[in-house]
Amino acid sequence: MPRPSNLQGALIGLAAMALFAFSDATIKFLGSGYNPFQIIFFAGLMTFPLIAGLTIADSTPGTLRSRQPKLMALRCVIVLINSILGTYAFATLPLAQCYAIVFTMPIFITLLSVAVLDERIDLVRGVAVVAGLMGVIVALDPDRGVLQGGHAAAMGSALFGAVNYVIIRKTGTAERTVVLILYPLILLMIIAAIVLPFVYLPMPLRDLGLSALMAATNFAGYLLIIAAYRRAPGIVVAPMQYSQIIWAAIFGALLFGEHMISRTVLGTAVIILAGIVIVARQDRPT
Repeated sequence: MPRPSNLQGALIGLAAMALFAFSDATIKFLGSGYNPFQIIFFAGLMTFPLIAGLTIADSTPGTLRSRQPKLMALRCVIVLINSILGTYAFATLPLAQCYAIVFTMPIFITLLSVAVLDERIDLVRGVAVVAGLMGVIVALDPDRGVLQGGHAAAMGSALFGAVNYVIIRKTGTAERTVVLILYPLILLMIIAAIVLPFVYLPMPLRDLGLSALMAATNFAGYLLIIAAYRRAPGIVVAPMQYSQIIWAAIFGALLFGEHMISRTVLGTAVIILAGIVIVARQDRPT
C-alpha cells in the first residue's frame, strides 16, 4: 500500500491533470473561431488577478526581481514559443493525437539533460527513448498522409516544454513561484497585445466566460502540480500526466465527435510506457 504522502501526491497530480485537460479542451473549442494570439491574450489578461492574489498570499520572503535574469529571459522566450505552438496544436488537432505527441516531453527532457545538464543515459532509458519515438510514428501513422502543421506545432510544443523544464531544473529553487509565473505571462501578454489588433474578433459573453474559466483552471492546475511535487517524488507524480489521455477520449467523444483509432491507442500506450520507464529511472545511478 502506498505511503499516505505518495498517495496524496498522486491524487493531487491527477486532479491537476484533469484541470489541464479541461483547459486544453477549452482551447480547442475557442480555436475553431479565434486566432491563438487572441485566446492567449484574454486568458492571460484574466490570469493577472489570480497572480495578484498569489503575490499577496505568498509569505515567502523576497521581491519580484528575478535572481537569475538571463535564464529567466531565456525561459520567458521559451514559454512564449511553447504557448503559441501548444495553443495552435490543441486548436487544430484531435485531442488524442495532440496528447500522443505532447507525451514525448519526457523523451526530450532526457535528451536535453544529457546535453545541457551532463547527465548520463543508461541502456534502458536509451531503449525507452527510441521506443517512445517509434510510438509517435505508430500513433500518427504518417503513411496515411494526414500530417499537418498542427502535428509539427505539437512536437515543437513538447520540445520547448522540455527546454523549459530543464531550465527550471538548472535554476533549482532560486526563484519564487510567483516570479516563475509572472514574467513569462508578461511577455506573452505583450506579444499577444501587439498581434491582437490584426486578428481580433468580437467575443460574446459566453466565450469571454470560457476564457476566464480556462485561465482559472490553468492557474489552479499549476498550483496543484506544485503541491503534488511537494508531497511526493517525481516518480509518483510525473506519470499522472498520462491520465490526460483518458480525458482526451472523454472530451473528444462528447464535445467534438472524435474517436480514437486503434493505432493511436497502441502508439500512445507505447509512448506512455516509455515515459514511465524514463521517469522511473531518472534518479538511479548510471
